[in-house]
Amino acid sequence: MELVENDETLDDLQLGGINIIQKNDAFRFGIDAVLLANFARIKKDMRVVDLCTGGGIIPFLIAGKTDAKSIVGIEIQEEMVNMADRSIKLNKLEDKIKFLHGDIKDMRLIKGLSKADVVTVNPPYKLKNSGIINPNNKNAIARHEIFCDLEDVIVATRNILKDNGRMYMVHRPERLADIFCIMRKYRIEPKSVQMVHPSAGKAPNIVLVEGHKDGGAFLKWEKPLYVHNEDGSYTSEIDKIYGRVK
Repeated sequence: MELVENDETLDDLQLGGINIIQKNDAFRFGIDAVLLANFARIKKDMRVVDLCTGGGIIPFLIAGKTDAKSIVGIEIQEEMVNMADRSIKLNKLEDKIKFLHGDIKDMRLIKGLSKADVVTVNPPYKLKNSGIINPNNKNAIARHEIFCDLEDVIVATRNILKDNGRMYMVHRPERLADIFCIMRKYRIEPKSVQMVHPSAGKAPNIVLVEGHKDGGAFLKWEKPLYVHNEDGSYTSEIDKIYGRVK
């Protein structure tokens, strides 16, 4: 069986020899996923669950960067799960990564999972009613709250995490009030926030949030991260995250 189909590409993550299959006409991973995998603090032998996993980029990045014991990705689009499964075979990571086709609102599925030390999620950013949306479009599903919204993500996270487990999310700064309110509603305490700016002098367009299940109230603001220098080149911090420099 050919692992890479005609409408797909094979992309080198430049991380431990890992390659990932991606659809030409579907949502392709960007800097958000790379930043989230770097932001998540994952120790040896931890169990990780990645919600809204898409083509599985975050599980593969975590597998390449950490000594996590197991990483489970959950995705509602069967086509994306099939593609992610082929990436597992390609990289011979069957002993570490598993993908599940399912809906994170399905509590039978969610509660049937082994409790996780860490949940990561790069959820749809845009509200369902923002703009014209084709509900059958794979890109729209990835970007808009069509099949799940922010509250669905937090509820699933609450049920998956073990006691004192940690959640790591990447989102948009304009949704930060919603994120904090819903996290507290379900007793996942915001503990750490990092703003990501396109460059110095520009407003942030990405936010990284860490939350602890049943954690105490104390919020730490991390040093801002800048993606580009004034000349348009990547900053040294971004080069380090991508592994281009030590």
